[in-house]
This record gives sequence, structure tokens and C-alpha cells, in this order.
Amino acid sequence: MATRRVPLVLLACGSFNPITNQHMRLFELARDHMHSTGQYQVVGGIVSPVSDGYGKQGLVLAKHRIAMAKLALQSSDWVKVDEWESQQPDWTETVVTMRYHYGRILEQFEQRTVPGPQLKLLCGADFLDTFKIPGLWRDDHVQEVAGRFGFVCVSRGGLEPERAVHESDTLSRHSQNIFLVREWVKNATSATEVRRALRRGMSVKYLIPDSVIEYIHQHNLYTEDSERRNEGTVLRPLAKQAQQPVKSLDD
Repeated sequence: MATRRVPLVLLACGSFNPITNQHMRLFELARDHMHSTGQYQVVGGIVSPVSDGYGKQGLVLAKHRIAMAKLALQSSDWVKVDEWESQQPDWTETVVTMRYHYGRILEQFEQRTVPGPQLKLLCGADFLDTFKIPGLWRDDHVQEVAGRFGFVCVSRGGLEPERAVHESDTLSRHSQNIFLVREWVKNATSATEVRRALRRGMSVKYLIPDSVIEYIHQHNLYTEDSERRNEGTVLRPLAKQAQQPVKSLDD
């Protein structure tokens, strides 16, 4: 008797400033990999841009990042943009966003599906390295994201996600819940480089969708002035954690 696959939703959190072809490619790579395990059936993907409260330099308003993401994903029949996180008045911890979406997923499946649906955080290889930054993550949040939900992590450039897992006791403890995806067709496109090219009046065609390029020009986004937005501001995660000091992961 064939084993029923676990319904799986992939959630990507981030600035999406702007969304790039590489962001969207992560979903396709992750879906193929999870299907190849024979254990999962990917039933949806969610792009969840951060709120304006994140405080990152050069972050354009959420309404623009949401609009660009929706334009970029018009052709996808399984990845959608969700506005909940972007509309929060303050920056929202990743684990809080995951709890919210998992609750929504359980409602949609009415908790009758066997096996029950799962939610995993989709990320690039560089994301796992953020756990090493003192004060950026609370240990209990890392435990919950890795243990309760899990990661689908796509390699990017020369980064080694395996090393990040190996060097963290917490991640190693939940390694069975961390799926590492190798990207054989190299694509190191970053939103940072896209913004830099736009500021300098250079072409970004084929790096981001044409519809997004048109939107950027229509709204005069990613100029020298916009890059100075939030300049000198402490990232909200660091400021928030400083108010309640915690040890860095695995200290």
C-alpha cells in the first residue's frame, strides 16, 4: 500500500526589495526536491514581505514591495503573496509569522487530513548563517522554527549550508527537519545588486520580471534618495532583542 504524502506549504519571508527571478526560482527548486523525497506533496507557496518597521536601509514601502511581488507571481498557479506580515505596525519575528500561517493552513485543511499538513521555511543558504549573529535570534525561536516547522534551504553561490548546520548544536539536533537543496544552475542574483544597478541607470532586464521593471520606473523607486531611507537606523530585530538580552545561539 502506497504511503500518503504529507501536504506541504513553503513559506518565504524577507524584504523582497525588490523580488527577483532568483526569489521565485527558489520555490521551484524546493518543490522539485521535496517531491523527490517521496514523502511530501507541495500544495502551496507563500511570499511574505516584511513590514516597513524592519528598518533596513533602502527598504521601500511595503505597498510597493507587495505590488511588485504580485506582478512577478502572476504566472504562478501555486505561489501567492500574503500581506499579513507587511501590514503589521512593527517587525514580526519569523516564528510568529509561521505560527500565523500554520494556523491558517490548519483551518483550510480542517485538521482532518491524515497525515496532517506541514509548513516549512524556505530560505537561501545565507539565511542559516544569520543564527550566528549575536542578539538577532532568540534561542527558543530557533528551536521552534527548526523543530516544529523545519527548513528547506537552497544553496547559493559558494555558501555551505551543511557547515552552518554542523556548527550549530540546535540545528544539528533537528537536522532531520532541515532539507538542503543543491542548485546546480548557478544564479547569484541579489536584490542588493539589482538596486545598485537601478540607482546607476543600468539595465536589470532578465534579473527581474519586465512587469516589475515597469512598476519601478512608474513609481521612481530605487534611487539614490530611496537608498538613504532608514540610513543609520538599527535593524528592528536587533533593537527589539536589545530590550530583552539573550545569549547568542549555542554559546
